[in-house]
Parts: sequence; C-alpha cells; structure tokens
Amino acid sequence: MIRTIYTFCLLIIITSAFAQSGTIRGFVYNKANGEPVPFSNVYLKGTTTGASSDPNGFFSINKVKPGTYTLLVTNLEFDTISEPITIKADQIISKKFFSNKGGVILGTVEVTATQTDKIENPNVGIQRIDPVAINKLPSVGEPDLAQYLQVLPGVVFTGDQGGQLYIRGGLPIQNKVLLDGMVIYNPFHSIGLFSVFDNDIMRGADVYSAGFGAEYGGRTSSIMDITTRDGNKKRLSGKVSASTFGAKLTLEGPLKKLKEDGKGSSSFLLSGKTSYLPQTSKVLYPYANKDGLPFYYTDLYGKVSFNANNGSKVNLFGFDFSDKVVYPGLAKFNWNSVGGGSNFILIPQSSTLLIEGNFAYSQYKINYQGSTEADKKSSSVGGFNGGFNFTKYLGRDELKYGFELVGTNTNYTLNNPLLSEINYSKSSLELGAYAKYRFLSRKKYLVLEPSIRLQYYATFNNFSPEPRISGKVNVTRKFRLKFAAGLYSQSLMSASSDKDVVNLFYGFINGPENLPDSYQDKNNKTVQTKGVIQKAKHLVGGFELDIFKYLEIQVEAYQKYFTQMASVNRNKLYDDTPENVSKPEAERKDFIMEQGVVNGLDFTAKFERKRFYFWAVYSLTYNKRYTGNTPDGNVLEYAPIYDRRHNINLVGTYSFGKKRNLDFSVRYNYGSGFPFTPTAGYYPQVNFNNQFGADYANANANLGYVPGNFNSQRLPAYQRIDISLKWLYAISERYKLEVNVGATNVLNRENIFYYDRVKNKRVNQLPILPNVNISFKF
Repeated sequence: MIRTIYTFCLLIIITSAFAQSGTIRGFVYNKANGEPVPFSNVYLKGTTTGASSDPNGFFSINKVKPGTYTLLVTNLEFDTISEPITIKADQIISKKFFSNKGGVILGTVEVTATQTDKIENPNVGIQRIDPVAINKLPSVGEPDLAQYLQVLPGVVFTGDQGGQLYIRGGLPIQNKVLLDGMVIYNPFHSIGLFSVFDNDIMRGADVYSAGFGAEYGGRTSSIMDITTRDGNKKRLSGKVSASTFGAKLTLEGPLKKLKEDGKGSSSFLLSGKTSYLPQTSKVLYPYANKDGLPFYYTDLYGKVSFNANNGSKVNLFGFDFSDKVVYPGLAKFNWNSVGGGSNFILIPQSSTLLIEGNFAYSQYKINYQGSTEADKKSSSVGGFNGGFNFTKYLGRDELKYGFELVGTNTNYTLNNPLLSEINYSKSSLELGAYAKYRFLSRKKYLVLEPSIRLQYYATFNNFSPEPRISGKVNVTRKFRLKFAAGLYSQSLMSASSDKDVVNLFYGFINGPENLPDSYQDKNNKTVQTKGVIQKAKHLVGGFELDIFKYLEIQVEAYQKYFTQMASVNRNKLYDDTPENVSKPEAERKDFIMEQGVVNGLDFTAKFERKRFYFWAVYSLTYNKRYTGNTPDGNVLEYAPIYDRRHNINLVGTYSFGKKRNLDFSVRYNYGSGFPFTPTAGYYPQVNFNNQFGADYANANANLGYVPGNFNSQRLPAYQRIDISLKWLYAISERYKLEVNVGATNVLNRENIFYYDRVKNKRVNQLPILPNVNISFKF
C-alpha cells in the first residue's frame, strides 16, 4: 500500500513538469508579530484566478497563463496589498506578504476569502472557530473553547460539573481531538466550564461534527482539530490574568527575530493556567458548597518554531495537563495527561507540492477511589501517532493524500457493581492511507470532494476500506445545497458506561476481545459479531442561504448509524471460564454489543454588522440505542442519558464607545430534559462482604432501591443565562488592560444535576457564580 502511494506521488511530480503555465505561491503574515494570516484572499485583479490562504498562511495559484498582472491580497482585518507581478510558462514564483492590521480595503475589491470559501468548498458538518469568535461569548474567567463548543449546532453538554460534550449523538470516546496533530485523550476539565486549551495560544479549531473526509481516521463520530500559534517573531510579548476562578500566564517571543528580507526566524510560546477555585469558592461562593467547589486543575504548554526563508518550518511542542476532584468521604478523581511531538511544513523549490508531517506521543491516566477500599478503578491510554500529508494544486482542483501510523496501549481495572473484577490491557497498531480529490467545475456550480481511506488494524487483522464523499451545488451565489456521506471505524471504546448519569471517570479500552459471539440487532435479528472494530455510517444534507450581506443561515439534517459498538457489561455475574460456558453470554462476557441510530436537524443563523453580533442555534435530535445482549435475550431499546430532544443557544454581543472598547455579551441556553430511570421501590440491602457465613439476620442493612424501566422518564428542562461586560483600556499600542465582569446562571435557576435516591435528595448544577477577570497584555 505504501509503495503504491510513493509511485502515485512520483507520477504526479513528473506530470507537472510538462505544464505550460506558471504558479504563484507563498505565505501571508501579520507584519506586527510574524504570525500566519489564514483565510486571506489572494487573486489576480480582473480575473477569477486566485486562492485562499490556509491556516498556515500558505496559498498557491496554479495554471496561471504567462503575462503581467496585479496581485491583490485582501482580508477584512488587514490592509489590502497590491503588487504587480509577471509570470512566465513553467515558472514557480514564491512570495511573502506582510499585512498591516487595520482593514483598509481598496474600493475595487469586492471578494473576500469567506465568500470564496463558501463557493469553492463543501463545508459540510464543519464549524471553524477562532479566538475572536470565542471572545464574543460571555466567559467565566478567561474565554475558553469549552464554553464556545457548547453553543455549536448538534453539541449536547451534560452539565456544569463533570459534564461531557456529545457531538451529534457520538460519545466522547468517538470524538478525536488533535492538538497540532497530537492526540489529546481528554480535552475537558471536571468542572465543565474549562478545557485544557489556552485561548490565547490558539490559531484556530475545526470541529467536524459529521461526514468528515478521509484525511481523518480512527473515530466514528467527530473530529476536533486544534492548531496553536508559533509565537511572536518580532518582540517579547505576553499576557497575565487573574480571576475569581484561576490565573494564567502566556509568554512568547523571538529566539531569532523575523526580518522581512531575512533568511529565517525562530520563536517560542509558553502557557500556564491553574485553578484556585477550591480556595476562593469558600469565601466567594459558600452558598454553592460550604466546603468549597472541589475542582483543581493545572495546564502547561510549550512550543518552539523554526522558520525557513521560503516558508518551510519545524515545530517542537509539549504539554502537561492535570485535574483533580475531591468529594470528602465520598470519592476522589484525578487524571494527568502528558505528551510531546513535532510537526513540519516543507515547500520544495521546484515543485507545486506541499508536504506536511507530524510525529507525537501522548499519555493519559485516570484514577478513581470511592468511599471504600474495594470501590476503585483506574485506566490509562498512551501511544504515538505520525504521518505525512501531501497536497498537489491542480488549477482549481486539489489532490490531497497521505498515510498515518498509530500505536496505542491501554490498561483498565475495575470492580463492577456486582463485585466481579475486570482487568484488561492491550496494545495495538493501526495503519491508514487516504486520498482526497476536490473538483471545482469551471463556473463553480458544482464542488465534489470524493475520498477514500484504507484503515488496517494490524493487531486485530482487520482491514476497513472507508469511502467518503462530500459536495456542494451552488444554485446561486447566495443559495447553496450541500451533502456528505461516509463509512468510519475505530478500535477504542469507553471504559465507562454511557448509562451512568454522573461519571467523572473517563477511561479507555482498546479493541475489546471478550465479546459475545453474536447479538440481536435493532430489528431483533441475530447478527454475528464482526471482530473487535466498531463501525459507523454518516449521511448529511442541507443548505446555506445568505439572505443579505450580514445574515447567514445554515440548515443541516443528518443520520449516524453506529452498526457495531461495544460497551462495558454491567450485568456480568460469572467469570468467562469453561465451567460457566452454559451461562448466558450476557452474564459472563466483559462486554456487550450495541447499535445506535441518531437522527438530527440543526438550524444556525449568524448576523454580524459593525457593533452587533448575533448567533442563534436550534438542534432537534432523536438518539436511540439498542443493547443486543441482555439477560432475558430481548433487545433493550433505550434513549441514552445525553439524548436531548431540543437544544437552543442564543448569543448576542454589542460594542459601545467610539473605539468599541466596551462589549456587553449575553448567552441563553435551553435544553429539554435528559432521560432518567425512575425508582420502582426500596428494600433493605445487606452487605455480605464476600463472606458466606455472615450473620445477615442481625446485620445492619443499607437502603437499596429497585430501578424502574430504564431511562423511561425525563428530567426537568435546563435553562441558563450568562452575561459579561468587557472593558479594554489601551495604555499604549503595546500595553493593554482588560477588565471582564460577569456571571454564569445569572437568574440562579435550579437546574438538576442528579437525584440521590438513597438520601432522597436533589442535587443541582452550579448556582449563580459572579466573576471578575483582570488581564494585562504586553
């Protein structure tokens, strides 16, 4: 397979030698700090020939006829650059443009990179996020990606405390998170308001909620691809901030200063943030918890970038994220995640090929200790991932291909509720290769992006061909239809049950092997278990409508069919040994098989003009699971605990003052109630402590309960309003002070977290939490 890829690459390079046109390529940088400027429109004036810069600031304009032109570089946030250029046949011209911040646009320029992107790319099931968008949202302390993700279409957030994000019906384990190409196994802290990522070091984040292309593999639901900045290449700069929740420090600067006519540069970027909420909450929020809110975390990240004169570069990076939650006398959770790696961009001098690569290692460990010594569990996952991506620009069209190697090791230990111990350790190796071609018709009426991924799970001897396609029909420039479909697979599964209402323990299992030989599918038909690999099918369709210049509407309908899923068997009674072979598989196997079907409809509207920004999202979701291995032999159909039928998010921001340095933001969230299992009755529960001779007649019994029909009822709806007021004072061009005052759950609504059946007590989510954040940029 690898030999075929290399042969294919060679043929492309040889073929390009016979071209009778020229190529203009290069990078667009921010003149103030040397950072790439993505999504700039670079084109030849008076023609339809051009390209948009990618997240690295790179652009490539191909098949340019010989002649003299005026090259324009436009971006809404930067001044327009105009430069005469002459190109000859078979010539490759490399350019570097340094843009001044300001947004002075020439009167003749009408095309923006955003408009071009809407026409020339399918953009199905994707949300592109940048720090500017995150800053528009009311924030608790520093602006954070976790808070912004909650307002995206199709995303369900299960709670302020220990909540997880479920993207269009997929489990967190089915969402692949990449940081500069490195796998992050748990991107969120136990208090659901914060992620491990520092907003100030982010360049951008692409969230693929369904129907993603073949360049991504190893997950069956969604992808979150996050990139960080390189660091200021011109001068030492940074930011220090403190809030009622925690503190943060960001520092960046040149190791070798960037000069526009220089031969290269290097820079560094450091970030650290921590929580002191357990201490401050005792004073500021005693009404929330008299013992303090028990959420600790510390996040450290570092990066060094080396940049060549032609735009090629190498990055080295590493991180250390940690989290701890302590409920005195009840439970203690703690996890730690560490990793490091490198990625690079290579620009060959005599070829229009763009080469990207990465190699990284990361590890995640989590431990849980309950109120008794026997009540504990642990999980760890670690491994490496590396690969190469090649992009060939063919005029309007684009060919992208590459390969990836992933090695993973997992360890998992727990006692299930029936005190049967489960131990599982596994190492695996995966190889993936892909090719994706983007076709753009001459008049841009049609965009097609077929792709295929060949995924080989070497350890499990499982080969998974995964064809995928996405496309767009530009009915008019303002009305566009789009679609996507594909097959997906993964070997990792969650070490926790998605049936648990509250679960801070987030562990991993790799390629579960103690599986039932067969199971009942959603149609109650017997199906043979097809190996350890989990599978899914995606189907997405929708439209985009620009009602007028400042208002955009998107509607997408989707279905995800998880054809084979594995889940921890909470009904295991017996060890899977020869003497127990007569027992039902549902009572002796470590795992059971399930299927899932998610049908949804997402509506998004965005209005942005001058001082006012408004974002509205409505999501309608029907989420069903089918357990094919049950003690009674029947298929259990149920709604998982994150099945939220209706979800509404409204965000508004208005800027005041001549300098627009005072922003008021508000966010409203409504979510219909989650499913829950009612209580059918209570009984005295005697703990034998594994002693058959225990005196149960005189023992003190605990209160046990009999569950009713599983997830047959719904909790009350969730509603929350957050507000913030941000004031920015520019001491000078370099030094700026920002004060952010706000509150989460400003109406102090009592949103239910869970119900303690034994104590007959309702436990609510976080109450109103006023907050103040002060930051200083230099």
